Amino acid sequence: MKRITINLSLIFLVMIVLVYGGYVWANKSSTSIEVPENIPKGSEITIRVTVTHNANNFLHYTQLLQIMINDKEVSRWDYTRGNRPEGAIFTKEIKYKVDGDIEIKAEASCNIHGSAGPAISKVLAK
Repeated sequence: MKRITINLSLIFLVMIVLVYGGYVWANKSSTSIEVPENIPKGSEITIRVTVTHNANNFLHYTQLLQIMINDKEVSRWDYTRGNRPEGAIFTKEIKYKVDGDIEIKAEASCNIHGSAGPAISKVLAK
């Protein structure tokens, strides 16, 4: 009887590690921004934001990605357990017409650990 209890305990422990083991390697959601440094005034640019988060399951996922230009939100994606990002690393793009110098901030947030902080890029319009 004691041996069965020990075996069941080990099986239970292995199952917990397999189900929740991803949390050990999980991190805060982080972002990176790809944009040109300089462009002519009035040009349209593509802002590409890549989100990295070492988890993406129904319990633990990136729940938010937002892009702000000159401190004004221009795009936002909200995720839920039933509508998670497509992977642990994913990219979103938007088009934006630049009439002057801009500062772009992109920030993503994990539903458990939060954000690693915003990524910031500047584009100079000449």
